[in-house]
Amino acid sequence: MDRKTVKPAYEDAAPQPALRVQAPALPPAEPSAAAAATPEVAPRTQGDLEALAVNLARLVEESGKVAAAYLKPREAGEVKESAADQVADAVKTLGHVAEYWLSDPARAVSAQTAFTSRFIELWGSTLRRFSGENAGPLVPVDPADRRFAAPEWRDSPFFDFVRQTYTLSTRWAEDLVGRAETLDPHTRDKARFYVKQIAAALAPSNFLATNPEL
Repeated sequence: MDRKTVKPAYEDAAPQPALRVQAPALPPAEPSAAAAATPEVAPRTQGDLEALAVNLARLVEESGKVAAAYLKPREAGEVKESAADQVADAVKTLGHVAEYWLSDPARAVSAQTAFTSRFIELWGSTLRRFSGENAGPLVPVDPADRRFAAPEWRDSPFFDFVRQTYTLSTRWAEDLVGRAETLDPHTRDKARFYVKQIAAALAPSNFLATNPEL
């Protein structure tokens, strides 16, 4: 008897591809509480600084127009000053300064540009300090000015910015008085006096929110 060779069944079976088990998709990770609480700050651009400069120039221009509108009826005697209006002479004196600069558009633009260009420099320096750079002050602290003797006026970017803005504004106003060519010596001296008095009253060291020592 012939013996037939019987092949095992598994040799005739075609190989089957291995099954792939796909892991269930994980839900998207929720942002951490710290990341969710941190607001996104839009970067400041050159356009922002230019818009700020334009607004400051408009503020100066409109302030001069208000002063001129206030003075005209009083100089003509159309409005009588009351006893309560004790600042009439100061307004009148500083109005002569404003009249000189606003009477010539080119002269007014030059005065505005002198201030805004310096302010833009200060703004850029302050942004660099807030970003961690070691940027020196545009207006160094005057050792003789005891109002800004505290170290916070130099070490804090915020208070340093407040101090420098105040100093730039004060010097700019004093420069406008000094370069107003139509003022007589007496009027110029009074204008300088009033500018110093106003600047002293508006010093940031006089206010709780802008004085690190209070």
